[in-house]
Amino acid sequence: MNDLRQADVTRRALLRGMGAVGAGALFSGALPGRLLAAQPGAAWPNVTSLIDRYVGARKVAGMIAALGWQQAAPQYIARGREGFDDRDPGGPGSLYRCYSMTKPVTGLAAAMLIDEGKLGLDQPLADFAPEFAKMQVAIDPAKSLAAQPTDRLITIRHLLTHTSGLGYAVVGRNKVGDELKRLGVNPGLVSRRRLPGVNDGPPTPGPDEFLRRAALVPLVAQPGTKWRYSMGLDVLGIVIARAAGVSGLDVFLRERLFGPAGMNSSFFQVPGSANPRLTTNYVLLSGIPVPIDRPGSSIYDQPPPFAFGGSGLVSSPADYDRFLMLILGGGMLGGKRIVNEAAVRLATSDLLPPEADLTGTFVAGNRFGAGAVVGAGKDTGLWGWSGAAGTVGFAHTGLGLRTSLFVQYMPQEQLPILKEFPQAVGADLTAMGHNPK
Repeated sequence: MNDLRQADVTRRALLRGMGAVGAGALFSGALPGRLLAAQPGAAWPNVTSLIDRYVGARKVAGMIAALGWQQAAPQYIARGREGFDDRDPGGPGSLYRCYSMTKPVTGLAAAMLIDEGKLGLDQPLADFAPEFAKMQVAIDPAKSLAAQPTDRLITIRHLLTHTSGLGYAVVGRNKVGDELKRLGVNPGLVSRRRLPGVNDGPPTPGPDEFLRRAALVPLVAQPGTKWRYSMGLDVLGIVIARAAGVSGLDVFLRERLFGPAGMNSSFFQVPGSANPRLTTNYVLLSGIPVPIDRPGSSIYDQPPPFAFGGSGLVSSPADYDRFLMLILGGGMLGGKRIVNEAAVRLATSDLLPPEADLTGTFVAGNRFGAGAVVGAGKDTGLWGWSGAAGTVGFAHTGLGLRTSLFVQYMPQEQLPILKEFPQAVGADLTAMGHNPK
C-alpha cells in the first residue's frame, strides 16, 4: 500500500470510528431477564474464551476484562501486552484511551453540581456561555449551512443527553461537522502524526475560543427534538469548570471524584511517571494493526487544549471499575461517601426531553441519562457507554454487576468485540444462574 492510499484508508477508518459507539450492539438481550444470584469469584469461561481468541490470533495486542459484583473486588481476565512491541503485559494498572467512556464521568460531575444547586438541569447553556444565546439551526445540514433561528435555548439537559442539536467534527458526514472541523472545533486527540482528514485541520483552541467558534456554526436540529451524537459533553465540561469556579474539568474531577474515589490512574494528560503503563493505540488497515499512538511519543503526553469532557480521559481498568463500583454503591465506595446518592440517581435516570426523537439512532429502544445510555425493557438497570478505541464499561443496577473491557484499536466496528463481549457475559451469567455456587 503506498503512502497516499494508506493515509486515505486511515482517514476513512478513523472518521468512522472516532466517538461512534454503536451502542445498539450492547443491547441484544445478552443479560437474561430471569437470573439467580451469581456469586463473586465465579468463573467467566465465555469471556475468557473471547479474550483468548482475539489476543491469540494477534488481532489485538492485549485485552483485559474487569467483572465485579456490588462492592466486591473485581475479577480481571487479562491476556497479551500493552503493545505488540511492548514487553509489559497488560493489566489492571495499564492505561487506556477511554474516548467516549469519558462522557459518563462528565455526566456524573454535572449531576453533582446539579445536586448542589450550582447547575440547573433545565438551565440555559447561555447562562454560562452567552455566545449560545442566539443560535441558528441548519435547514438541511446534509446539504448546506443555510440556517434559521432556533425556537428555544440549549439547556444543560440537552448537553447531557445529546439533544442539544450541536454537531460533532469527528462523527457523521454533514456540512455542520465539516465546518466545525474547518474551524478547529474538534474535541478529540488521536496522534501526534498528521492523519489526513482526521487531525490535519487547525489546532483545537482553548476553552473560551472553542465555545466562541462552536457558537458560530448552525445546529443540526432544534434543541430538545432529536438525539444526535454530539460534542455536548465537551461543551458541558467547560460549563462544569465555570459553574464550580475552577480552572478546568480536570481540576474538578481530580479534587471531587478521582482523588476521593482512589482513582489515581485517571488523567487528561499522562504524567511522565505513568508513561510506561500507557498502551499503544492502533488503526486497523485491512485487518492489520498499525500503531498511531505509542507511549513515549503519545499525544497524551502533552497538555490538551482543555480537558475534553466527551473524549479526553485516559484511565486504567482498575480505576474505571472503581467508577462503576461507585455507581452501584449509590455514591458510596469502600464504606465512604464520595458522591451524594441523589446525584447518582440523577445521572443514571432517564433525562431525555419528552419530545426527543430517537428513531433510527443506535440508542433507539432505550433511554438516555447523564452522558450514558439508560437501558429500557429487558435492559432496565443497565447504564454506561463505550469508546472509539474498543473500550466499554457498564453497571447493571438491577443485578449489581460491573462489566468493562479494555483494548486499543480503531475504528471499533472493524472487529465485532463490542457485540460479542455482552453476549459472552450473558452466556456466563446464564450458566451461573442455572448452577449457583
